[in-house]
Amino acid sequence: MTEPVTVVDEPDPELLRKDKRRVSLRSRVTILAAACVAGAVALVSLGAYLIVRQNLYQQLDDNLRARATAAVTSPVVSNQLQEIPGAFLASTDLQIGQLSADGELAYPANGVRPNWGQPELDVAQGKTGEELRTDPRTGSRMIAEPMGHGQAMVLAQSVEPTKRTLNELAVVLFLIGGAGIVVAAAAGTAVARGGLAPVERLTSATERVAKTGDLRPIPVSGDDELARLTHSFNTMLGTVAESQERQRQLVADAGHELRTPLTSMRTNLELLLAASRTGARNLPAQDRADIEEDIRGQLDELTQLIGDLVELARQDESHEQMERVDLAEVVERALDRARRRAGEVDFSVTLQPWVLTGDTTALERAVLNLLDNAVKFSPAGANVHVRLYPLGDGTAVLEVADEGPGIADEDLPKVFDRFYRSAEARTLPGSGLGLAIVKHAADRHGGAVHAARAREGGALLTLRLPGSPV
Repeated sequence: MTEPVTVVDEPDPELLRKDKRRVSLRSRVTILAAACVAGAVALVSLGAYLIVRQNLYQQLDDNLRARATAAVTSPVVSNQLQEIPGAFLASTDLQIGQLSADGELAYPANGVRPNWGQPELDVAQGKTGEELRTDPRTGSRMIAEPMGHGQAMVLAQSVEPTKRTLNELAVVLFLIGGAGIVVAAAAGTAVARGGLAPVERLTSATERVAKTGDLRPIPVSGDDELARLTHSFNTMLGTVAESQERQRQLVADAGHELRTPLTSMRTNLELLLAASRTGARNLPAQDRADIEEDIRGQLDELTQLIGDLVELARQDESHEQMERVDLAEVVERALDRARRRAGEVDFSVTLQPWVLTGDTTALERAVLNLLDNAVKFSPAGANVHVRLYPLGDGTAVLEVADEGPGIADEDLPKVFDRFYRSAEARTLPGSGLGLAIVKHAADRHGGAVHAARAREGGALLTLRLPGSPV
């Protein structure tokens, strides 16, 4: 019998490598500041070093040239029956000698013999003029100055003091540059910590929202770009909170509206089921017919309520596609549908052309809801007055007036609220969402809705939309 094998998921090496490579924004700011300062310090230090190096070597060459010229023109002195240039006596800090055309070199007895070569001999022989070079064997700067009569004055000076000075300068520049980089890194860290504090608060708030759903706003300080970002995030949180509250209210209202027809339907169904059991008393035919009619009405009410809820949900979605809409044509199509279910109610229609950019389906549903609402409250044989006309301020108004009982003054501000139904409307079929759909469509298209009393005594509902005449 084989033993079960436990399989352990190994971490993805690629993900581990990515985690190791991930660097925080604060670290990137610190590294960037240090790198910028390091680059600037390196360029400045290199430029300073090269300029100082060139100047030191130029000074060395100028000093050698001046001393060589002085040595050539110095008077001759006698030293133990030997005539030598006077410069020999004042040149203890360098190597000096008088080179003849045949290669004989005279130099001070207590001095060091210059390491001359063919270039210096060429100067003594008159083949070339002044010769200034660095001797690769001794590392000294050498100059040969012609004296005439087959002679040349040769001077050599060590460059070690100059090299020591340059090395010391390089160390100083390195230390100063390193200190500058450290200071820049510390300053970058401080700036990153202070500047990114709002970003960290925003990140913490985002993580808090993701984990807990807490939509409390973030405290804002200052007026810079990060403060504006925080303001925008708080605005987004407010919008999300408002949307959630609308959704909760919609669910609560929908549950309340669904409870009544469902309870009534359950009661009726239980009566029918109880009457169909063996030995139960039979329901009278009229009572059974009334119960069945009641169930059909409740099903119709549920169907309308669910349809209105679906329509509201669809309108709450983002609709990017808008098109040019002829509002008069939209009203005509809605009238065709309303007439088929208006019964004995007639329509008096006056339409003027009006065009806008919008959603044809949403606008037609809104107009149809206005017409159905007017038909519902109109007595048989009444007229529903429909007018569409421009106001001259870039908007047009669609008026729908009925000849029903009208709207009570206390109900006028509430008729477009979701699930709101006046006392008179509760005895009639409907979900309380029809006029809310009208208001939602108006808001989406930059318009407005209004409820008032008509001259005929009934309700006057208006839908105002921006646009232009044809």
